[in-house]
Amino acid sequence: MMKIAFRTLSLLLVVLTSCNQSQKSNTEQMDQSAAIKTLFQNYQEARMKISPLEATFQGDNRYNNVLPNDISQAYRESLRIFFKSYLDSLAKFNPDNLNESDRYSFEILQYEMETSLKGLEFKDYLMPINQFTSLTLVFGQLGTGQGAQPFLTPSDYENWLGRVNGFNVWCDTAIQNMKQGIQEGIVQNKTLMERVLPQLKDMLEKDVKKSIFYMPITNMPADFSATDKARLDSLYQTAILTQIIPSYQKLYDFIKVEYIPHCQEKAGIGNLPGGKEMYSYLAHLWTTTELTPDSIFNLGQSEVKRLRGEMEKVMIETGYKGDLRSFFAYLNADRKFFPFTTAAEVLDSFHNIHEQMKPQLSKLFNKVPKTKFEIRETEKFREASASAEYSQGTPDGSRPGIFYTPIPDPKKFNSFGMEDLFLHEAIPGHHYQISLAQENDSLPVFRRFLTYGAYVEGWALYTESLGKELGLYKDPYQYFASLSEEMHRALRLVVDVGMHLKGWTREQAIEFSLENEGESKEAITSEVERYMAYPGQALCYKVGQLKIRELRHKAEQELGERFNLASFHDAVLDSGGLPLSVLEQKINRWIETQKKNV
Repeated sequence: MMKIAFRTLSLLLVVLTSCNQSQKSNTEQMDQSAAIKTLFQNYQEARMKISPLEATFQGDNRYNNVLPNDISQAYRESLRIFFKSYLDSLAKFNPDNLNESDRYSFEILQYEMETSLKGLEFKDYLMPINQFTSLTLVFGQLGTGQGAQPFLTPSDYENWLGRVNGFNVWCDTAIQNMKQGIQEGIVQNKTLMERVLPQLKDMLEKDVKKSIFYMPITNMPADFSATDKARLDSLYQTAILTQIIPSYQKLYDFIKVEYIPHCQEKAGIGNLPGGKEMYSYLAHLWTTTELTPDSIFNLGQSEVKRLRGEMEKVMIETGYKGDLRSFFAYLNADRKFFPFTTAAEVLDSFHNIHEQMKPQLSKLFNKVPKTKFEIRETEKFREASASAEYSQGTPDGSRPGIFYTPIPDPKKFNSFGMEDLFLHEAIPGHHYQISLAQENDSLPVFRRFLTYGAYVEGWALYTESLGKELGLYKDPYQYFASLSEEMHRALRLVVDVGMHLKGWTREQAIEFSLENEGESKEAITSEVERYMAYPGQALCYKVGQLKIRELRHKAEQELGERFNLASFHDAVLDSGGLPLSVLEQKINRWIETQKKNV
């Protein structure tokens, strides 16, 4: 009896101890959860302040008058302190005491801070301008009043003038940085900088009222008072003539006279001081994987071979007699692929594609964005070097998601590939993924706007394969176009690494692309020059797509009849942007959950 009583008492003590430990653990988890949510909120607030352009694009208008000198040493040091501070703050938490959602956020923020700190080790700020992505272009887009910068109130108009002041400082720093780059041998490619000159020249319109920066005055809201209209008109004319034009002129003169003669002839960054290390970092940054550039190069070659075989099969099905390269030429020359005479007809054709797939969208997606969507022609001032693209909307509905397409000459706009292009850049590609993430108020704010290239572009490329399931690709030429565009992304793995790490020339990259895809030489040249300007970015599409495809195939195999495509898409999209390793963990857990829900 005593032994039984002792055992009972011992068991009771164990149970009580276990309960106390469980209660303590739950309390610690609750405390940790509340504390880390505060950290996430503080991080978002601090990030918006230090990255005011990012805030504007997210619809946070508190800093619309600020344009930081983000290529200055002082600013870069402030970033270093910022990233290190939050990395140190995260070290105070035990991730084992966090719930699943908070642990994801913890791991993602930790990844962000570590990766960002590593990026500050490189001297990309000595090459601040290129023809594809630099502030000189973004500033023009914002200044038209047609982009993310709002022009709805007199205060909005005054905010833009604050950014004009910041742009002047930035331009002066850009020139000083490029001078330092010349001294250190860290310079941009000559061809790219020659492409920059006409872009800068377009900003030098001396007739103020024809300047793109005068457009907000031309489109000023009718309810502004006469006094405000006259005051703002005068301020903008003065800013354009005495600040904006002189800044662009200084850049133009410096680049033409001093910089281009010192620019490198080689296509990539691998031969620059620290260039190989920088490229390896960029490959990691854009793919969110540990894949080496060499393994990415080999993967690309394998995919090029596979896709070429598929494309030859479809070519034969169309009845075409000839080889693949001559078929590409046919697709870029035959008049039946050029049915348009006006830009409006091109835009209407994209609207028709959207209407055609609408009945099927609900079968493939349970969740649809609330953010409105528009199709627009790319602004004339940047269309010469622009590609079709998506510009994100805002969660509050003040700005829609916009699919931009450049139409320099409607009669030369090729209808070949329009379906595939719309799937990627618009719906259900970028518009669905980005909008659903931004609208997801169950996530910390900082995660709603994360744009990991491999996830974002991988998703968009994956959606191109959904064409038949969405009622598209009934025309074999449109299906061939989807294969050609997938080939386009596979080629990037080869060409990007080839130019930046293996010594490929610009011309070699163009020729390799012409051999394997259906784009025109003009389009391929523009693309290759994009890769030259934006090292590593082109790697993310195919790497991300292959991972999502792999995860879908795994889910289909393991779930069999229980697999539901719309639910799979929900699982991929409902946590915002993720590094690929985190996405894989998430989908594996989703598969296991589906197995239990019989």
